[in-house]
Amino acid sequence: MTASRRVLLAGGLAAAGALARPARAAAEPLSLRRGIALWPWFSLTTEFPAPRIDYAWPPFQADRPIPSDGDLRRLAGLGFDFVRLPIDPGPFVAFTNNRRAELLGSLSAAIDAVLATGMRVLLNVQANAATHHFTPDAFYGSDRAPLFSLYRDFVAELARLCARKGSDRTALEPVNEPPQACGAEAWNRVQAELLAVARAAAPSLTLVATGSCGSLVAGLTALDPAPLARYAPLLYTFHFYEPYLFSHQGAPWLTEEPFYRWLNAVPWPGSGGSLRETLAAVRAQMDSDRAVSGAEKARDLTMIEGKLREYFEAQPGPAYLVAAMAPVSTWADLYGIRPGHVLVGEFGALRTDARYTAARAPDRAAYIRDVREAAERAGFAWSFWNLFDGLGLMDEAHTADPALVAALGLRSRR
Repeated sequence: MTASRRVLLAGGLAAAGALARPARAAAEPLSLRRGIALWPWFSLTTEFPAPRIDYAWPPFQADRPIPSDGDLRRLAGLGFDFVRLPIDPGPFVAFTNNRRAELLGSLSAAIDAVLATGMRVLLNVQANAATHHFTPDAFYGSDRAPLFSLYRDFVAELARLCARKGSDRTALEPVNEPPQACGAEAWNRVQAELLAVARAAAPSLTLVATGSCGSLVAGLTALDPAPLARYAPLLYTFHFYEPYLFSHQGAPWLTEEPFYRWLNAVPWPGSGGSLRETLAAVRAQMDSDRAVSGAEKARDLTMIEGKLREYFEAQPGPAYLVAAMAPVSTWADLYGIRPGHVLVGEFGALRTDARYTAARAPDRAAYIRDVREAAERAGFAWSFWNLFDGLGLMDEAHTADPALVAALGLRSRR
C-alpha cells in the first residue's frame, strides 16, 4: 500500500476512531504468539458428486497427512505456543446422530493431543470452496444463506467444546477468509451473528474476528470494530501473502489467474534477480508442457511480462513488507486495539517439489523470515501456513525444514 493510501486510511478513520473507540475489555484475550496451521487434519473430504450432497464414510481422505503425537511434541519443542486447527464444517453438518458424535469425538481427541504438549489451540472453521454443496457462499455468503442456520449452530457447538477444554487454552475463529467484498455490510451482519452465538455458548472464550475480502489487509482495515466490542475478549486477524507473485508462484489451483502455474525463479528480494532471468525460466517452463495450447501460453506470457515488470520495478524486500502491513497498525491504533491482539493468521510461500516449480529454497526461507520479522516488529502474533502441503514446514517424511525453522525464529531441535 502506498503512503498516499495510508494517509487516506488514517484520515477516513480518524473521526470514527475518536468517536467509536471501544473501551478496554475487562477480560484479556488468550495470549498467542507463534503458531502453525495443521491443515488438512480435518479437511480434504470425500463428498459424492452432484446431485448427491452427502459424504462417504469416513468423510476425510484416508491418505491425507496428519500430525502424529511425536510431530506435535516436536512443534512444541521448536517453540510454537499454539496451533491453528482448520475444520471443514461440511461433514459435521451433513452427518447426524452416532456418526456426528464420532466426528466430534475425533476432533475433541485431536484438541487434547495438542493441549497435552503445552501448546494452545485456535479452532478455525474453513468451508470448502472446492465442493459443490457445502460451500462458503452456502454457509455464510449472507445471513440468509441456505446453510447459515446450520453453520451458526455448529459454531456455537464448537464454542462449547472449546469452553470445556478451557478458555485459558483454546480460542475460536468462526470463519476463514470471508468471500464478501471489502467492507461489505453482508459480512458485518454474518460476523456479528456468529460472534453472538459463540459468546452466548462460551462467555469467557477468546473469539477471533476478521475483515471480509478473504481476510486481506484491506478487509481488516475496512472493518469497524466498535460494534464488536460487546463480544470481547476478541483477537483480530488478517492473512498476508504479499507479494503474491512471489508467494504463489507455480500455484496450479489459481484457475481464475492461470498464469501463476508458469511462474518460477521469481526472486526474493526482487533485487536478487532480473526480469530477463525470470522470463527465461517462465518460457522454459512453458516449453516443457505440451498439453497446453500455444495460444493459451501466449495469453499467459503477456500477462506475466506485465506483472513481472511491475514486480522488479517495485524492488520488493523487507521494507516493502513493513509498508504493506502498516495499514493494520494504523487501523489498530485508531481503534485502541493493542498490537498483541492482532494475529497474522496465515503467511507462507510455495516450495519447489516434484509437482510444481515454485520459490527457490533460499529465497523462500528469506521471504518467510522477512514476513515474520515484519509481523513481530509491528507487535503482531503470527501463525505460519502450513505444517504439510506445498507451503509446509515438514516434508512427506514429517521432517522439519531446518532453513524454515531458522526463518521462523524457532529453536532447532536438540
